[in-house]
Amino acid sequence: MGVAGCGKSSLGAALAQAEGLPLIEGDDHHSPASREKMRQGIALTDEDREGWLATLGQLLQAHPHGAVLTCSSLKKAYRDRLRGACPGLRFVFLEIDRANAGQRVAARAGTHFFSSALVESQFATLESPVGEAGVLRLDALLDLATLQQQASAWIAAQESA
Repeated sequence: MGVAGCGKSSLGAALAQAEGLPLIEGDDHHSPASREKMRQGIALTDEDREGWLATLGQLLQAHPHGAVLTCSSLKKAYRDRLRGACPGLRFVFLEIDRANAGQRVAARAGTHFFSSALVESQFATLESPVGEAGVLRLDALLDLATLQQQASAWIAAQESA
């Protein structure tokens, strides 16, 4: 979880492969209307995210043996909604600063629907999950292999506890 440009999709794919779990790419489940709003640089509202969060919760429930979900989960209410659908859900928070997030989003402008104009709104919406149970904070600027290893080690430690 984290703001646009933090590396959710990259880490999610690496983690799903390393853990032998299915990957649920949250961006794939936004409605066409929400995708168009984001393409135009219009921030989504809680109402826009309602159906999306319901769908993600159902997808998590469809994988009782586990899955990796990439999802911004910017607000505690969103995370709590997903936790309600999937008790025991854990979050890897990829923390990044505004400048680096903006650069990353701008660099993928031709291949992703998310407008770089929305990066600031992502930071304005973000309610840090640091301190919540079941959350691992990682530095999004670390290389992908290190991030995946740290996340996998944390998952293993959680499962053995």
